Amino acid sequence: MRFMIIVKASPDSEAGVMPNEELLTAMGNYNEELAKAGILLAGEGLHPSSKGARVRFSGDKRTVIDGPFAETKELIAGYWLWQVKSREEAIEWVKRCPNPMPGTEAEIEIRQVFEAEDFGAEFTPELREQEERLREQAKRH
Repeated sequence: MRFMIIVKASPDSEAGVMPNEELLTAMGNYNEELAKAGILLAGEGLHPSSKGARVRFSGDKRTVIDGPFAETKELIAGYWLWQVKSREEAIEWVKRCPNPMPGTEAEIEIRQVFEAEDFGAEFTPELREQEERLREQAKRH
């Protein structure tokens, strides 16, 4: 099972405050543990929403909205993508994570990633083949 582990933003992360050496070291060590356990597929921190944009869809219309975005608690400061055996295993790994926002409350959300079999018959053999081809292409780049 794959899970996306989402680190929620804080006022500091949205202000562009960079982590100190102590947190960078702790996170580096944690990421090493994840890699050694064979569960780490990807993980990155994100720039504040002030450097981002959203595209709103309304029928055929597309509207670009530049950041920053107001609701800090709804924003993402970073993520990991993990391959684990269960939701419970993902929870146990998150509980071992250093506080990503020292000095304040922080929240990490755990969301399961859809797999091909989750889509049922609508995900035809042709669509599955296309998906596999695209995944292979992405791995090469």
